[in-house]
Amino acid sequence: MDLRRLLDDGKPIFGTDGVRGVAGSELTSELAMEIGRAAGSWLNGGPVLIGRDTRRSGSMLSSAIQAGFHSVGIDTIDVGVMPTGGIAFLTASSGATMGVIVSASHNPADDNGIKLLSARGTKLPDEVERELEDRMRSHGREIAVGSSIGYRQEDHEAYDRYLDHLVSTSKYSFNGLRVALDCANGSAYKAAPDLFARFNSDVEVYFAEPDGTNINRGCGATHPESLAGHADGRIGLSFDGDADRLMAVDEDGVVANGDVIMAIIARHMKGQGKLRRDMVVATVMSNFGFRKAMAESEVEVVETPVGDRYVMEAITETGAILGGEQSGHIIFAEHAKTGDGLLTAVQLLNVVAGTGKELRELRAETITEYPQVLVNVEMPRSVDVEEVTELWDEVALVQEELGEDGRVLVRPSGTEPLVRIMVEAASQSEASGYADRLAKVAKEAIGS
Repeated sequence: MDLRRLLDDGKPIFGTDGVRGVAGSELTSELAMEIGRAAGSWLNGGPVLIGRDTRRSGSMLSSAIQAGFHSVGIDTIDVGVMPTGGIAFLTASSGATMGVIVSASHNPADDNGIKLLSARGTKLPDEVERELEDRMRSHGREIAVGSSIGYRQEDHEAYDRYLDHLVSTSKYSFNGLRVALDCANGSAYKAAPDLFARFNSDVEVYFAEPDGTNINRGCGATHPESLAGHADGRIGLSFDGDADRLMAVDEDGVVANGDVIMAIIARHMKGQGKLRRDMVVATVMSNFGFRKAMAESEVEVVETPVGDRYVMEAITETGAILGGEQSGHIIFAEHAKTGDGLLTAVQLLNVVAGTGKELRELRAETITEYPQVLVNVEMPRSVDVEEVTELWDEVALVQEELGEDGRVLVRPSGTEPLVRIMVEAASQSEASGYADRLAKVAKEAIGS
């Protein structure tokens, strides 16, 4: 993609999760350098802490954005391959003025991304990203010369400080606890095995041989079934490419997604009197079974739109300390300001060790997930779903028929010309039947 045309067309450069695209064509080294220059000119000083995942393009983009910072006089600290949670923690604890994550998370290896963090280790507000875009388009930046040019440092102790932090969040050793790790050939490939070695766990490791092209390929949090076959009585811990998500697998090989993990941890924290305000934050996509489990535990659920940004905003606004998504992106506000799959794993095993119960036992006594069916219906961008009264009338009827034994969620996609219809019910056949019924009404109403 031509950089000049990208800057001139006026469209947002930063999306909901930073800048992301195919490395070398959509996300180029030139674009990365411009982001570094704009962000560096916005800062009052450095240093900026930068880390990445294991993609082949990571070193190119990391070097390019650092060159951008250096060109406007900002020093950088390069921590190399590091989980996203580690980059956020190190940014907040090192005195850095900004953090940079070079990663496309769970996307395929050809993609990459750049996400900027505040000095607190949180995502930058939308208004700051818009200002950075304006700076990229104006080219009105003063370029450093000679001795004022920024320079790159390496922090060889950062990795150990991050693992020390994770270990400090649990009072248990997990000594002999049998776990299996799926490192997604990503940034957890070394950190996850090293972490659980510190806990003296009995560890088997899978998908921890990154070659720059195999990140997330048939493994990781988007493919937890890859670990399910290796359960053999172990607790499986499956991370995504940048290790900000966790999907678990119980001793029977049954996947435990973010809803299950959050329910187990929230219930345990509530029982110990440690769940601040007896509250948890979840998105509209969280399973109906999760909501029922929380109601039975007398835990209030604060609902947000889909996206970890909205979860963190609600945590900040309400004073809650726990929130997350079905995808396994969970935030423990007492320990971190962003999702961290390794931290989530420690907190989950903290419950296992603290109760002396197996994960499958904790799951059975905490939550019964409802079958969830999602149907997408194509919708012209010119159609306002909120105005399609026939669909909403049918939604009301279906919700009435489901009563307290199910839920309907209809929302337009934020990225595609689709309306997404989700139904949860007591049985798979019931959920599928209602979803198909609503999809038929949507197609007929939109067509007319």
